[in-house]
Amino acid sequence: AVAWKHKNVYIDTSAYLPKYYPKELVHFLKTYGKTKVMFGTNFPMLQWGACVRDVDKSLKLKPEIRDLFMYKNAERVFKLPPTSPVQ
Repeated sequence: AVAWKHKNVYIDTSAYLPKYYPKELVHFLKTYGKTKVMFGTNFPMLQWGACVRDVDKSLKLKPEIRDLFMYKNAERVFKLPPTSPVQ
């Protein structure tokens, strides 16, 4: 609720593999919170590659939402130069 209510508050997903994300977070990510959630891994505790593979396997995101989650939200929030999609 805090991320939805406040313009400058965001959620990151570090510390958990995507298959363990709460269903409420996944719903928020896939719907009205698609610009408010950013991918994170908690490296080195969770390996980057395993987390990326699990995003595709467990979350089944539409391509535009996957791109927002994986890198576009971070680019916008941190004012980073545009990058290529994560494969």
